[in-house]
Amino acid sequence: MTPVTRQEVLGLYRKIFRIAKKWQSASGQVEETLKEKEYIKKEAKTLFRKNKDVTDPKLIKQCIEECEARIEIGLHYNIPYPRPIHLPPMGLAHKQGRTFRQQEKLRKISKPIYLKSHDEIS
Repeated sequence: MTPVTRQEVLGLYRKIFRIAKKWQSASGQVEETLKEKEYIKKEAKTLFRKNKDVTDPKLIKQCIEECEARIEIGLHYNIPYPRPIHLPPMGLAHKQGRTFRQQEKLRKISKPIYLKSHDEIS
């Protein structure tokens, strides 16, 4: 990892903890705010530790983009949790064959960047 990339990653990590420190839940309830603050901290620690050994520059860039996207979406909607995506169910395709594989491929491609790592740790 280059020194510039390292600084960028550490800057994002600090930014997340500053956001968690100032976080207020949309409901305004104290217990809800505490729960969301704890979720933000736990999620950041989990994902950063999971990706600490990543050395591929493209993969590092993708992780940085995902982190920035989740920060922006969380701040915009005032929700720390990843926003769900709504894709049509795969009930129309048979459980094997080209149509099923094609639908699986389309679902994988259509997944937003901010949900890539969330499914891996859930």
